[in-house]
Amino acid sequence: MLQRIQGRNRSKSIFKAWEEADPWLFAACIGLTIFGGVMIRSVEINQGLIDWWRHWVTGAVGLFLAIIISRCRYDILIQWKWPIYIIINLSLIAVRFIGTTGLGAQRWINIGGFYLQPSEFAKVGMIITLAALLHDKTVPTVRDMLRMLAIMAVPWGLIFAEPNLGTSLVFGAITMGMFYWGNVNPGWLILLFSPLISVLLNNLSTPIWVAWIVVAGIIAWRSLPWPWLGTFATVLVNVVSGQVGHFFWAVLLKDYQKMRLTGFLNPEKDPLGSGYHLIQSRIAIGAGELKGRGLFQGTQTQLNFIPEQHTDFIFSAIGEELGFIGCIFVLFVFWVICFRLVMIAQTANDNFGSLLAIGVLSMLIFQVFVNIGMNIGLAPVTGIPLPFLSYGNASLLSNFLALGLVESVANQRQRKKRWN
Repeated sequence: MLQRIQGRNRSKSIFKAWEEADPWLFAACIGLTIFGGVMIRSVEINQGLIDWWRHWVTGAVGLFLAIIISRCRYDILIQWKWPIYIIINLSLIAVRFIGTTGLGAQRWINIGGFYLQPSEFAKVGMIITLAALLHDKTVPTVRDMLRMLAIMAVPWGLIFAEPNLGTSLVFGAITMGMFYWGNVNPGWLILLFSPLISVLLNNLSTPIWVAWIVVAGIIAWRSLPWPWLGTFATVLVNVVSGQVGHFFWAVLLKDYQKMRLTGFLNPEKDPLGSGYHLIQSRIAIGAGELKGRGLFQGTQTQLNFIPEQHTDFIFSAIGEELGFIGCIFVLFVFWVICFRLVMIAQTANDNFGSLLAIGVLSMLIFQVFVNIGMNIGLAPVTGIPLPFLSYGNASLLSNFLALGLVESVANQRQRKKRWN
């Protein structure tokens, strides 16, 4: 009897260490990983490949790491922000010298047969660094924001030069989300991305571009602490950006590069080139209709009409074989993940933990929107994977590391703030 009571107490003490963790968040991420392995097997069943069980093995390793991290105190990372930042940049620099080239880019480092992609782990490192820089700023100033942007520009530039457009866009989404949650003036965030908007608008319509410059100037006048100088600088930067962007587009970019960026607007222009993936993906999703053709039964999927479908275009396989119902189910699970992340951010014990949760939320939600938009023809092909579902060891591991960080934040919440 005494041994039984001791056993019960021992089991209670084991689970007590995770009593504040978020089981719904864990369950949603694990469920998506298992489901991703099933869909990868469906895509590759006629190719004799075994990526599906590798996906599960990587997920198991990632889950193990996430559980360990969830038991640790996340606040100690504040004092480790600079070592983490240095390691991120050194790994990205190493890619330039000893990296492996694939699919036209140099992004991987081969370590004992395992291809490590430092840019994926850099996303998590950036979240930690930026959260550590923001957590003690009640109302960040323009100087604070510019300092943080300068710090983040180093890893961003190294990733963009690989070239890795997709991950560099994720960096921007993380920065915007964390800045907004960290009480940075919303007007400054608009001004921050105004040069990029000018580049796009100047290549689409000159009158709209001029109107945007006027709007940006008004925002600068109303939000910056030095109205005259700030407005002049904003207008000047947007004019120069628009002209430089127009020059790059007209002179430096080759025709196939332009087609890759704009092909999603009219993929039928190049049905065998830049528009091929988009056309085949839309056909596959449309063929699934309401209930889908059945697991392992999709014609587009089983006949390999979509190259590399197990990575960036896994959602098209879900749409074809499981139909609209399967797609809605996947979106619902992602909604659950985002909802739990917001709840953890709102109930965290401190600003650092709250910012970590919002950084992970920004990273995941941006990747979901861009990847699914890419699959249904609403976004260009940028190489952004669908979290937990697409095959990719580095991407899956980085997602589980981020999950462990957030669960650590949840695990250390006060009991009165529980949202279960």
